[in-house]
Amino acid sequence: MKRTAADTSPKLRFFGLPKMKPFLKPHAPLFIVMVVFTLIVGSMQVILPLFQQYAIDHFIAEKTTEGLPLFIAAYVGVLVLSGVFDFIACYNCSKIELYLLQDIRSACFDHLQTLSVSYFSQNSVGRLHARVMSDPANIASVLSWDTYSGVWNVVYVLGAAVVMLALQPVLALLVIVVIPLVALASVYFQKKLTVLHREARELNSVITGGFNEGITGVETSKTLFIEGDLDRRFFSATKAMQRRSSKIGHFRALFVTVIAFASSAALALVLWYGGALTSDGLLLVGTLSVFMTYAQGIMEPVQWSVDCFSNLISVKVNIERITALLAAESDVKDTPEVVAKYGDSFEPKKENFEPLIGHIAFDDVTFRYPDGGENILEHFSLDVPQGTNVAIVGETGAGKSTLVNLVCRFYEPTEGRVLIDGKDARERSVHWLHSNIGYVLQTPHLFSGTVRENLLYGREDATDEELWKALRAVKADRVVERLEHGLDTRIGEGGNSLSTGEKQLLSFARAILADPAIFILDEATSSIDTLTEKLIQDAIQKLMEGRTSFVIAHRLSTITSADIILVVDGGKIVERGTHEELLSRRGAYFKLYMRQFREENIERSERV
Repeated sequence: MKRTAADTSPKLRFFGLPKMKPFLKPHAPLFIVMVVFTLIVGSMQVILPLFQQYAIDHFIAEKTTEGLPLFIAAYVGVLVLSGVFDFIACYNCSKIELYLLQDIRSACFDHLQTLSVSYFSQNSVGRLHARVMSDPANIASVLSWDTYSGVWNVVYVLGAAVVMLALQPVLALLVIVVIPLVALASVYFQKKLTVLHREARELNSVITGGFNEGITGVETSKTLFIEGDLDRRFFSATKAMQRRSSKIGHFRALFVTVIAFASSAALALVLWYGGALTSDGLLLVGTLSVFMTYAQGIMEPVQWSVDCFSNLISVKVNIERITALLAAESDVKDTPEVVAKYGDSFEPKKENFEPLIGHIAFDDVTFRYPDGGENILEHFSLDVPQGTNVAIVGETGAGKSTLVNLVCRFYEPTEGRVLIDGKDARERSVHWLHSNIGYVLQTPHLFSGTVRENLLYGREDATDEELWKALRAVKADRVVERLEHGLDTRIGEGGNSLSTGEKQLLSFARAILADPAIFILDEATSSIDTLTEKLIQDAIQKLMEGRTSFVIAHRLSTITSADIILVVDGGKIVERGTHEELLSRRGAYFKLYMRQFREENIERSERV
């Protein structure tokens, strides 16, 4: 199925369901089969009490067994067919749920891969997780099982009403008049329970968060001696949850009581009026039994019909959130002409990728973040010839990543151009650019799987010899050699079985394996000890020879040989030059360097 945003036409308003048309249409045959067989099953359930009527009026009342074998065969046949048809309906319903869940989740995940970094900076991981996991599950469940239940219940209620009206209209009306009252009661209780369940889910999130913090932050809580405080807060949350759940239980019990009372009332009316008709010889006993069966069995389908309707209303919110996600557009996207030549991230046309040399130029660039109102760069120009080492320094939170974000096309300039090898970066594909960049983050990220699988993300066709060469280049071979299964060791989700420093070394190796034309190191050695950092710096200096590189520096002593140093303060570049030039100006860089120099001297003296 093609992953497309749902139809958002204003005329399609029925619970937002038409917005799911791209996902429903491929599975229309399954829906048709499910609905048809559910209609048949519901109709069969309606006629089963008529067998009861015939048995009482013919066999019992007349005290005969004539035609009994045929009756039994017909009754058993209906039961068997009803079971078979119900199995077919439920089987198709299950397939619909699974297919819808897979399609919606896949569409959401695929679309998220096409969105720019700005989208993820404005939407939390928890929020996106709920969109991709919870919302599709709720939509798939409602559109499958609630459709099945709704069709069955409506057929049964309408069918039972038609049969009763045909048998005895006045008696039928006595039963039917109770139905609107049950429906109104169901609507009232459903609204109350919906509100209470929403509050319970919010409290459950608080409890889950508190439990998670209590476990993951156990060392901090023990060192701060706040176990008692955490315990009191957790107990308070669980107590609130207990009270809310108790209230839900009370309302649900009252709801069940009301439905039971309605069924009893309907049955009482049938027995009162039907009994009088039977005693006067105006109604057969078998017919009275049919009415008794319907009076007892019709109320629950009415209740479930209201529940299905309520679920359809509530699922509209899920549909709107999914639709909004799929309709979100990336701030950074290739033009149709670029896609036609280079392909996209899912189907790249690598045969059309030109070699990237590494000459980068900022041409009169003005930039502000999508969610910000102030320009970070204004008419900024900088020429970075191939092989140039650019260092970016500044206080924590000063905005050192802005230039790197523009080079990587995580964001587009508000005005001006970023030129790659003399051409506007927008004239070539994002994937072409990213395939030529080696990026090592301050906080390393590894994917769940083996060491080998993580390294091969750098270059999928690399041999074991090339993997070990990349590992040795950044002194990461010692890390892998210590692992039980070497390259085939599974490192857990996010590489959590490794230390931060070990993950960083593997990230370096992965970047080097890609043999990129552009290196970007975002405070990449800040989580590595000083000795290992020195070894890596020596290796990186050799590897970056002839390559363009941008280094966001944590320790200024590591970038003194950079060709250009850019000093960032308050999100803006306030100084540029070489190490010697900036020191001679005795400005922001001089102050930053001298302060860090004094701090490092103090640390060394304390260690001695």
